[in-house]
Amino acid sequence: MDIPRKEAARRKRIRQGIIGLVLLAAAGGVSWGLSRLKPAAPSVERATVWLDTVKRGPMLRQVRGLGTLVPEDILWIPATTDGRVEQQLALPGIVVKPDTVLIVLSNPELQQATVDAEWKLRAAEAELANLKVKLESDRLTQEAAAATVESEANKSKLTADRDVELNKLGLEADLVAKTSVATAQDWANRTRIEKKRLEINPEAIKAQIAVQQAAVEQFRALWDLKKSQVEALRVRAGVNGVLQQVPVEVGQRVAVGTNLARVVQPEKLKAELKIPETQAKDVAMGQKAEVDTRNGIIQGRVSRIDPAAKDGTVTVDVKLEGALPQGARPDLSVDGTIEIERLTDVLYVGRPTFGQPNSQVTLFKLDADGKGATRSQVKLGRSSVNTIEILEGLRVGDQVVLSDMSAQDAYDRIRLN
Repeated sequence: MDIPRKEAARRKRIRQGIIGLVLLAAAGGVSWGLSRLKPAAPSVERATVWLDTVKRGPMLRQVRGLGTLVPEDILWIPATTDGRVEQQLALPGIVVKPDTVLIVLSNPELQQATVDAEWKLRAAEAELANLKVKLESDRLTQEAAAATVESEANKSKLTADRDVELNKLGLEADLVAKTSVATAQDWANRTRIEKKRLEINPEAIKAQIAVQQAAVEQFRALWDLKKSQVEALRVRAGVNGVLQQVPVEVGQRVAVGTNLARVVQPEKLKAELKIPETQAKDVAMGQKAEVDTRNGIIQGRVSRIDPAAKDGTVTVDVKLEGALPQGARPDLSVDGTIEIERLTDVLYVGRPTFGQPNSQVTLFKLDADGKGATRSQVKLGRSSVNTIEILEGLRVGDQVVLSDMSAQDAYDRIRLN
């Protein structure tokens, strides 16, 4: 008969308790270890990301902007008088000369006013001619009167001389002699007055004619103005060039100053580029530029910078120095690149998707085996169109991912497949 031993049972219970505690501690340790593990690095297809290698050497700083070709000389032809568009004799795109008639206007009131001005001029000219005849007649009448007075003065002088001599001989009374002398003096005074009137008569005639002549010139100027306004109803190009735009239609009523046509000279074009305002601060007058017309590249230089920004861009004019390629014309879309400066020895890499100049960003730097990449802090410096300067965080030969990696913001490592 077996007799149970109490010590053996006790040892068994202790051994089971120790094993349970060990298992419990092991389970807790595994759970704690698993909680401390980082998420597995996500996989990214190598073909879907943009990689570049950090280099050292010269870097050309440039800014780029889209724009259009615009004429350097633009002539808007305004209406010089009110009128109604009767005819449009030229269509946009044709080559025009200074005397090419583009549009014909009509204005009956102006034409009637021109006729009235002409008749007023003719009446003023007739009045001037009549005045000249009248003044000439008055002059002759005055000369005849002066001659009569002079003749009477001579007669009275002879009579006075005779009576004085007779008086001396006692053959004539003193009263008769004195009367004759007084009469002679009176006619002599009249003669002197008439001569003075004749002397000032030309000045009087000249003054009266000048007054009427001024009236004639006034009416002639009015008539010339009306004639020029009537002539201006036939709107001409005024310069050699190409008709680009006619913003009015037949039958439309136009007022003074309305733009009727736009003429440009297509052989004199410039590029208007829209540069982002964040990059325009480095653009300066005289900098070199290249303008791509999709049919050739033209060299140029910055000739004007708009002082104000609009819609996030600054307008920069580039004066073209090279020959225009075939097909270059106003309003043609172009792509312009402006050279800011040449850096001789800098550390640089391709420009990241979200890399702004003089900022700090995080980029994924490839491991030595190229199978993975680790997030690294990188300090950026000056930028160009496609490259940017590296100030801190990378070395020559490092490979980095330049693509948008915002989907992996939660990870510090990625695996490249």
